[in-house]
Amino acid sequence: MSRIYLSPPEVGSEERRMLLEAFDSNWIAPLGPDVDAFEAEFADRIGTGHAVALSSGTAALHLALLLLGVGPGDEVLVPSFTFVATANAVRYLGARPVFVDCSAATWNIDPELVTGELDDRARQGRLPKAVITVDLYGQAADYDALQPVCDTYDLPLIEDAAEALGGTYKGRAAGSFGAAGIFSFNGNKIITTSGGGMLVADSAELAERARYLATQARDPFPHYEHTAIGFNYRLSNLLAALGRAQLRGLDSRINRRHRINRCYRAAFSELPGIDFMPVADYGEPNYWLTCITIDPGRFGVDREVVRLALEKADIESRPTWKPLHLQPVFADDPVVGGSVSAQIFDRGLCLPSGSALSDHELDRIADIVRGLAR
Repeated sequence: MSRIYLSPPEVGSEERRMLLEAFDSNWIAPLGPDVDAFEAEFADRIGTGHAVALSSGTAALHLALLLLGVGPGDEVLVPSFTFVATANAVRYLGARPVFVDCSAATWNIDPELVTGELDDRARQGRLPKAVITVDLYGQAADYDALQPVCDTYDLPLIEDAAEALGGTYKGRAAGSFGAAGIFSFNGNKIITTSGGGMLVADSAELAERARYLATQARDPFPHYEHTAIGFNYRLSNLLAALGRAQLRGLDSRINRRHRINRCYRAAFSELPGIDFMPVADYGEPNYWLTCITIDPGRFGVDREVVRLALEKADIESRPTWKPLHLQPVFADDPVVGGSVSAQIFDRGLCLPSGSALSDHELDRIADIVRGLAR
């Protein structure tokens, strides 16, 4: 039996057709009709005025922070319970992340902690430069609670929706909140361009400036003229063609991942000590990954025993994100709270959730987990 991966890419005949069509057109460089079309189709899907196709979600974060004025010596509120790229982009600019714990009810950044921290900092005259949210594992943060407090202190909000394409918050697309939204098309995401990302915004000025900086900040001269420091961040036309084909299959992928989540819930419904990432009542996730927590006192073994048992059967699973405030590289950075995300990490496990996962593979995974219960 072949290895079962956590979230492998799913590609088919439409991806092959569009990729070869772009190849045969000789639009190979990081510009071309598929880049333009991908940006337009993506912005339409998210409901934003503009989209800029980039080489990665991290590049999108970096540009968003830069364009919103973050620089050396500034501080930025960042969720602790997320992938390292969110905080790395802050550090790229010489700024400092201030880590904020998650809510046990959603696993996303805790709005009460954000509000309390901003209120305290306002009284002390040391507000951060920006706030980043993350739509964790495909579930949107609580924007009705977060946006007003950012507005109160005139702070830009950046929505890291790298994991949440196709998810919604109160009927509105994930990624459409704040001054800018960020997406990733890494190979493990719900759609992929093998590597790539997107910055979305309603501001035409922000989007055009991002596009300019992402193309080495080349000024409009017949020769190469530069009045600003730029970056090599644009997505290639070939990969944009792949992204267009993937975007057309997004709803199907969401439906299949939702079904996988339901299957896991049914399979483990009678097992003591297994709980699933909560689904907030304010929106619909894209079910990018199905995540559980395992209470060893009730289940009989801990998370790591389960992970190793799956690995022995050539099945990839992975602990939930290690909170960034526990990462050695950020050991000297401030943290607000921290115990909730630390506990989730201690017990959390991400299960295989790829949209092409078969019923037989789901049964294999479930049988192994059930067989470990004491």
